[in-house]
Amino acid sequence: MTKPLTFAVPKGRILDEALPLMARAGVVPEAGFHDKANRSLSFACEDPGLRVIRVRAFDVATFVAHGAAQVGIVGADVIEEFDYSDLYAPVDLDIGYCRLSVAEPATGVDPIDGATHVRVATKYPNLTRRHFEARGVQAECVKLNGAMEIAPELGLAGRIVDLVSSGQTLKDNGLVEVSTIMEITARLIVNRAALKTDPRVAALVEQFREIAG
Repeated sequence: MTKPLTFAVPKGRILDEALPLMARAGVVPEAGFHDKANRSLSFACEDPGLRVIRVRAFDVATFVAHGAAQVGIVGADVIEEFDYSDLYAPVDLDIGYCRLSVAEPATGVDPIDGATHVRVATKYPNLTRRHFEARGVQAECVKLNGAMEIAPELGLAGRIVDLVSSGQTLKDNGLVEVSTIMEITARLIVNRAALKTDPRVAALVEQFREIAG
């Protein structure tokens, strides 16, 4: 019996926008998926040839890159941060708009111009280092998974790199956005080997391409 394809989706804001696209592509999770009290991570779909797993955004990329899931949806920020060679992102889904930005205290901080080293709080150390290296600055990254905005106030780091949508969270914590590292949308991602060997993966890619196009 053929194993179901595993479709990985991220918890959080992207998922709400992705669900209507998934439904149009025939990826419809069982009712329990929508039950906020349900702590399961894996769900059957109306199509018995599919199942959905719901994990953290960073883990979506890892599951797909290593072939534990064959298809997934994740932001371009995650794709660029990991840069997995086994990951292919064939479709921009045109949802999940935000940006990855550098922010610092509105009251000011030592300028980067002329500096050789900065300390930055972020969950994107690779993207952050590349951004500052392009300006001739070495970034010491303090890895945090949340609560980035409070790091400057507590002296953990002078700046942060984080996702920004409206910018209200930065403002509420006395920070200002000073530069954009990248604009972000959500992408359909697939495992390269699965795309080559499983026609079901290629068929899903085409369905999403038609929907997003």
